[in-house]
Amino acid sequence: MFFLAKLPYNIKLRFVPLFAFGIGITTFAQEIQYETKQNVQYYSTAINQGDEYINERCVLDIYYPKNAKDFATIVWFHGGGLTGGEKEIPEQLMDKGVCVVAVNYRLYPKVKGPLYIDDAAAAVSWVFDNINGLGGDPSLIFVSGHSAGGYLASMIGLDKSWLGKYDIDADSIAGLIPFSGHAITHFTIREERGIPGTRPIVDSLAPLYHVRPDAPPLLLITGDRELELLGRYEENAYLMRMMKIAGHKETTLYELDGYGHGMTEPAFPLLLKEVQRIIEKKNTDK
Repeated sequence: MFFLAKLPYNIKLRFVPLFAFGIGITTFAQEIQYETKQNVQYYSTAINQGDEYINERCVLDIYYPKNAKDFATIVWFHGGGLTGGEKEIPEQLMDKGVCVVAVNYRLYPKVKGPLYIDDAAAAVSWVFDNINGLGGDPSLIFVSGHSAGGYLASMIGLDKSWLGKYDIDADSIAGLIPFSGHAITHFTIREERGIPGTRPIVDSLAPLYHVRPDAPPLLLITGDRELELLGRYEENAYLMRMMKIAGHKETTLYELDGYGHGMTEPAFPLLLKEVQRIIEKKNTDK
């Protein structure tokens, strides 16, 4: 059993099991055959040849339903504080009728910010340019990730300049679903500048800096405010509040009671439910 308690502008979720949400995109999943393409480079050949670290690190894996058409795609950025981590296809997103693109990006200290944000934008632009060739619907590309990955998702979705560099309008993203991501400037970026982690900064490298009413639908998910990383829930609550004040109509915040920063397991069903909600809304609006 799970319980919903509505708070002002956000929702607290308690004891959310993986089977709590039955969604339409799973109903036909057993009939679909899936294929995985690994270590696909998302920068151009010229860039890869000119930078050994990009050539090694800037790759993605694609898990997609090869005998389906017009499927939705979830771009997934791994966590690790911008200093570690590896791309992965989350098991909870497999066999759900959607494509999952798992992305590696460059890491500190080999590079400093904002290069890893540029990598995230380059990877998402690659998906926009290529997903149709695999059978996917370019209007149903969702961007998500955990922790540092959630921060990257928010940055490229709210600050339009990153995808604009690749001639992609960030508003073309179907939905942003960061898991426990920074809304202020990331602590690794602050560390690069010699700023302690207890000093919050909101500048151009903070999702909060780019609050706007016309952004894609935004679903923020964090762990319990008492169990999360320092200030993580509060940052997201402030982002949610400021998005609403700015006039954004589709910002929601979920706080998962009883879960700390590693809150991905109960969050994945919420991600899939949001994908289904937006698919249904798109079909209704046709």
